[in-house]
Amino acid sequence: MSVCRIPYFTRNYIVSRCGSFRELSIKATRLNCFRYFGSSADTNYKSSGLWNFTKRWEFCVPIGLGISLVAILQWRHRRKYPYPNDGDVVKGPISDFMVDCYCSLPLRITSRIFGWFASIEIPKIFRPVIYNLYAKVFHANLEEIDSDLTSFPSLVEFFVRPLKNSTRPIAENSNIVSPSDGTVLHFGPVTSCRVEQVKGITYNLRHFLGDVKQQKTEYTSEDNDNYVKSLLMNPNNRLYQLIVYLAPGDYHRFHSATNWKIDSRRHFQGKLLSVNPRVASWLPDLFALNERVVYLGEWSSGFMAYAAVGATNVGSIKVYADETLATNERKWPKGKIHEDAIFDCKNFNKGELFGEFRMGSTIVLLFEAPEDFNFCINIGQAIKVGQALTADSAGQNVIMNQ
Repeated sequence: MSVCRIPYFTRNYIVSRCGSFRELSIKATRLNCFRYFGSSADTNYKSSGLWNFTKRWEFCVPIGLGISLVAILQWRHRRKYPYPNDGDVVKGPISDFMVDCYCSLPLRITSRIFGWFASIEIPKIFRPVIYNLYAKVFHANLEEIDSDLTSFPSLVEFFVRPLKNSTRPIAENSNIVSPSDGTVLHFGPVTSCRVEQVKGITYNLRHFLGDVKQQKTEYTSEDNDNYVKSLLMNPNNRLYQLIVYLAPGDYHRFHSATNWKIDSRRHFQGKLLSVNPRVASWLPDLFALNERVVYLGEWSSGFMAYAAVGATNVGSIKVYADETLATNERKWPKGKIHEDAIFDCKNFNKGELFGEFRMGSTIVLLFEAPEDFNFCINIGQAIKVGQALTADSAGQNVIMNQ
């Protein structure tokens, strides 16, 4: 007979030679495995000193830790030995198993811990040293800061540091400007519900905005085309998007991209996966999976959605005009997908301060504009708050309807 002792997150069984199983215990057990034969050997072995010694030493491996370890090892292996294709590395989505492993990591817990850690007050004498080291590692420009480094009591306050007024001029030749500092991940017209988050990798627009009917699990291409058209206020216009990634060293406050009014807000708790461009290049539906806050309204050309997407180690997302918003909280009850709020037409001006990230993350801007709207930016370029998104007349000198 053989005895196999299995970690507690499975079960403990006695396995007979014929292959049948008999449950022995569901308690935590030792992480060791012994094999012995014969009925007389059973008694002798259990009475030995080695058996009694190992019996005293027990420890448990939590399920989350086990899954995290498997996911990290698999990720390291695939990073070192990627799938080949005619001698080249294939960039694209990974397997569903890897996605499940990544989503199973306790990132919400670690993000809350990081948020707590970053809020700890730093002694004044150490602040310049710590912030200068941070700036050196993450390439933050300290010359733009409007105050002394010792005035930021914690890392969180340093993340959301205010800048000098002259450092972010708001373009006057364009009616729509960049809402934040960062790197342009993607931009362009939206023609279907599968929208590119980076080149070749998409997210689901319907899921991103939360317009999913529970009783319907699949949509035809015609349904998706009609959905995109239903967002437009003018059938002669098109829907466009802009995605800006904020790295840890970037200015972490975000501003209004144009003169517009907000009608409602939709908060999705979601995951807190990394939104780093490297992750976005192999994880489809990243923005539809993550925690996000979507503000819906209209500007001079029609529909607009302004989304702040959470990420790993983002302590919280704060929107100054939305006092009821609370992100990176305890997990919601099962079945609760989003939380809505209705506003009495809150108006924002172009370049007006809108909110802040407590660490790097992503802004997704979806807006309606004429068909001849042309961007004047490039994918991968660094962009600043207030920088013009278009130089065409379609985005200039349009007055917001009050």
